[in-house]
Amino acid sequence: MRKKIENEVILGAALRVFSRYGYRKATLEDIAGELNMTAASIYAYAESKRELYEQTVSFAMLRWQNRVKDAVSKEKTAAAKLAVLCSSALNYLAEDRDFCSLLENDPSIFPMFPTVDPYEEINTASVALIEDILSLGINTGEFRELDVKTVSDVLFSIYKGFIIQAYIQGESEFIAKNLPQTFDLILRGIEKK
Repeated sequence: MRKKIENEVILGAALRVFSRYGYRKATLEDIAGELNMTAASIYAYAESKRELYEQTVSFAMLRWQNRVKDAVSKEKTAAAKLAVLCSSALNYLAEDRDFCSLLENDPSIFPMFPTVDPYEEINTASVALIEDILSLGINTGEFRELDVKTVSDVLFSIYKGFIIQAYIQGESEFIAKNLPQTFDLILRGIEKK
């Protein structure tokens, strides 16, 4: 009896196939071929192509989120944590070309104005990471008192705008050109002190 392949291997192969062909054109046979197994074997991991796709997107988003969390955890100050969060979250997609291609093929994964967020749990955890950093900054006196929840939602919306502009609309220079000024604006505002 064949040993069950680890979920990460299945999802990695599915990510490569979905990024190459998009959801509509990719088949379970394509994914199975990537793994040297039969399409019927895929059903041990997911009940349908749609379920496998959603698992794959969640896998890719969590991998991205964990990379950012790891980078943030290495910093000491709230300002440094926020800077690393912004840069590592935005630049990650330049490294993960498969997930970037998946986003290009299916922008609904990361909608700007979602009525329903299919990955709400993951995105909520990302907003919570921002909230934690802002709360730390307030507690240490680095940041002024503010409505942490509202500001975190605003910052996450700005972040989504950067992702859409740079990776979905293909303006790769957008981050390098605009992130430093945007980060300065976030930290210092526009009001002369």
